[in-house]
Amino acid sequence: MAQDQAALLLSRQLKDLNKSCADGFSAGLVDDDDLFKWEIVIYGPPETVYEGGFFKCHLVFPKEYPQKPPEMTFVSQMWHPNIDSKGRVCISILHEPGDDKYGYERASERWLPVHTVETICISVISMLADPNDESPANVDAAKMWRENFPEFKKQVQRTVRKSQEDL
Repeated sequence: MAQDQAALLLSRQLKDLNKSCADGFSAGLVDDDDLFKWEIVIYGPPETVYEGGFFKCHLVFPKEYPQKPPEMTFVSQMWHPNIDSKGRVCISILHEPGDDKYGYERASERWLPVHTVETICISVISMLADPNDESPANVDAAKMWRENFPEFKKQVQRTVRKSQEDL
């Protein structure tokens, strides 16, 4: 039953995204027969070091969606403090709902069932423009962001060029 409701909700979100023109990303299914695995292309936000990039991601939804958050993973190479070496996105709204046992996040910052593919993508685009280097998934990128921004920018520019080649 929950899986049917999740599929219905995801189908509606896909239809809505196809009707409107979303800024900063495009979204579709990896396989037309699986509503639970989406392919997202994030366009590097203007006036950031990621500008000009086309970063492919997968967004995988659990059967309990929207009660539980999806997982987002960059398929494209990415250098960012909040994206780990395997491409997994570490952002508050994709963390399990409720209180953070470590006390870093408030419950209101974590997953809420009102989030949609669009709000997730907008949050990730915002994260690209403004990393949280206080709670990094990639410690090396966070350190470089803070201590050697010109080198960080060079590293990101390599990933932007690679993303353009991979299209």
